[in-house]
Amino acid sequence: MPVLYRNGSVYSAADPFATAMLVIGDTVAWVGSEHAAAALADSSMLVVDLQGALIAPGFVDSHVHTTETGLALTSLDLTQVNSLDALLELVARAAETSTGTILGNGWDESRWPERRPPSALELENASKGRDVYLVRADVHSAVVSASLAHKLSLSALDGWDDGFVVRDAHFAVRTAVRALSVPEREDLQRVALGAAASVGIVAVVEMAAPHIAPREDVLSLLSLDGGFPEVLAYWGQAAGSEDELRAILDEFDGRVLGLGGDLNVDGSIGSHTARMRVPYADAPRSCGTAFLQADDVAAHLGAATSAGVQAGFHVIGDEGLDTVLAGLEKTAAAHGLEKVRGARHRLEHVEMADDGAISSLAHFGITVSAQPGFDALWGASGGLYEQRLGSARYRPMNRVGSMLGQGIPVCLGSDSPVTRVSPWQSIRASINHFSPAERISARAAFIAHTRAGWRAAGAGHPLLGQLVPGAPASYAIWEVDELMVQTPDSRVQSWSTDPRAGTPLLPALDTGREPRCLQTVHHGRLLFSSGELGDIA
Repeated sequence: MPVLYRNGSVYSAADPFATAMLVIGDTVAWVGSEHAAAALADSSMLVVDLQGALIAPGFVDSHVHTTETGLALTSLDLTQVNSLDALLELVARAAETSTGTILGNGWDESRWPERRPPSALELENASKGRDVYLVRADVHSAVVSASLAHKLSLSALDGWDDGFVVRDAHFAVRTAVRALSVPEREDLQRVALGAAASVGIVAVVEMAAPHIAPREDVLSLLSLDGGFPEVLAYWGQAAGSEDELRAILDEFDGRVLGLGGDLNVDGSIGSHTARMRVPYADAPRSCGTAFLQADDVAAHLGAATSAGVQAGFHVIGDEGLDTVLAGLEKTAAAHGLEKVRGARHRLEHVEMADDGAISSLAHFGITVSAQPGFDALWGASGGLYEQRLGSARYRPMNRVGSMLGQGIPVCLGSDSPVTRVSPWQSIRASINHFSPAERISARAAFIAHTRAGWRAAGAGHPLLGQLVPGAPASYAIWEVDELMVQTPDSRVQSWSTDPRAGTPLLPALDTGREPRCLQTVHHGRLLFSSGELGDIA
């Protein structure tokens, strides 16, 4: 049955004043005015009164770890813990009220007065001998109890430090704790995808990799059915030749979009494993970890470029980015710049990029998948970035404004469970970047979180991410306090409610109340409903 939405606001480039939209099957058939909608309505349609709500293109979260997100949503939430004692108290409480290994996610010692993680013995005592595995906010390190460390012989592995684990030690404990059955994985994936749909997300870009979970994890995710957001998957495994690359892709029956995502060139700033040109300010003997060298990068990019397959890497530190750029230079010399550009390679995170690096990324036609939530969490004065990098180096970070200014395609994501799946929070973080020069308009951020996500993955209908006649019916409906137009130019009035601007309106994000999702629909299929507007067929 055709669905006619009326009496609201429609974010549409076809008509910035639209208040109504007609959906027939899986396609947007029409957008226009309330007056025209009144003439259009007939008994064959389901008419939905929006009651002033906003219809906007559905969000794409361009960097997600779905199973890990499900685990985070079903284990101890440590994101708001503000001291070491508070964390140990939560562990003690969990030991009294649960069975099995105590799992937790999201602790960040940079916000604690102690500025250190718990030791293996402290966790052992708090849990009264239970196995404990608590993942740090950046997911690149964790802490474990003495009992669990002993069972897995973690002290003999690289990356062990009195309960704190990175690199090989973290991989060993993660593999042991994450030994899940397929039904267990699917249950966690359903939890994560259901949460994504409830905040207006119609697609997630899954960044799978063998060091995170086995191949079966992404295969089960791609096989889920039942009205969930679409999964666009990458696999982060390096290939040394075109034959090796094709063999890896064949293991997935062509269902992954490319070999990249969390293919790590380096680690994370919070865990001191992002690769730096100079030592960390708070760890002066360390420049982080290099998991790949320029020749490794070039081999992987060369294989992908020859095959016409999109490749990419996880890269955060400035020397890590130097490594990627050196690999791109080698690849362009061997295969030609235009072939490199045509492959649409992408990089994840790119937290530390100077002007020269940004120019090089533009030169090679690289897409950047950025996470504005990182700046909101760690970019403040005295925050994690300043602690790790020092006051002279920590700004600017996550330079989305400069990248867009150089013509680099940028898409936005959460890196969930590192930051929670919350597109409007990402847009707010983009508007309020701690470095004023890196701020972008709400409209630019919204496009980066919708249309640009589809384009970056090279997937789907060319009109995905827009609400115009002929576009797929992929949208979310929002209860909002106020609609506004925001300009990116700080020299003029930033916000305007004047419809003469001719620009589609977006929710005001400074009201203290986040937009609330009422419905999420993808290709005409209802993914989420609050029940307040009724369910479409």
